[in-house]
Amino acid sequence: MSFTHGYADNHGLRMYYEVHGRAVPGQPPLLLIPGGGFTIGTNFRELIPVLAKQRQVIAVEEEGHGRTQPTGRPLTAENSAGDILAVLDRLNVESVDVLGFSADGHTAIALALARPAAVRRLIAASTFASRDAVPDEFWDAMATATLDDMPETYKDADRRLNAEPGHLERLFELDRGRILDFPGWSDAELGTIAAATLVVSGDRDVVTARYAARMAGAIPGARLLVVPGGHGDYLGEQSASGGDLRTMHATVPFLLRFLGE
Repeated sequence: MSFTHGYADNHGLRMYYEVHGRAVPGQPPLLLIPGGGFTIGTNFRELIPVLAKQRQVIAVEEEGHGRTQPTGRPLTAENSAGDILAVLDRLNVESVDVLGFSADGHTAIALALARPAAVRRLIAASTFASRDAVPDEFWDAMATATLDDMPETYKDADRRLNAEPGHLERLFELDRGRILDFPGWSDAELGTIAAATLVVSGDRDVVTARYAARMAGAIPGARLLVVPGGHGDYLGEQSASGGDLRTMHATVPFLLRFLGE
């Protein structure tokens, strides 16, 4: 399978990207954006080979994650969306389908809002668009969270790629700050999304299926997929799936059907 990788510069930030598979005539590449704390590998290692059989896949690592080094700026959905646009410009890609997971469902939404012509189809997976989507206990836990609360899987992945002192701590603070400072979008703002959208959630996810339905209802023409699973196991995410890929293999046909409509 064809594979290339590189970096795209955006005002001092060098975003790492990978391209898996060959371009498919008539189909834009599928852009995968890993969630907070994840690398391409921990989030999508199992999913990419399955998808790349049918679609060219572009995967990125946002600021401070994996091979993309941090800068002094805050980590926000809008900043990451700008970095991704630099990747697309470098690859001479005008339009993509996008799957953003968890906190980077925010980045996928920000990308669709900032550059409507660049996003044909949008999959917002296990994410939320407003602060009231999760209970006060969630925000309290984030406010008091420490690096000790970060799953060892993600710590180990970062240490393998970045041995320098302080990198893991910077990653954690970027992700924690990104969530705590997340302003959310109003239903009116979500109503301006032009991309065909699929909202995906597990029935035992961070957000409830009821909220996922509410979010889909705010986006014009959006579809809703609720799968029997948790936070990311249906995408083969390393920690959530524990190596059991049955839910991922059951979910992929629904994703491909939506992307092919």
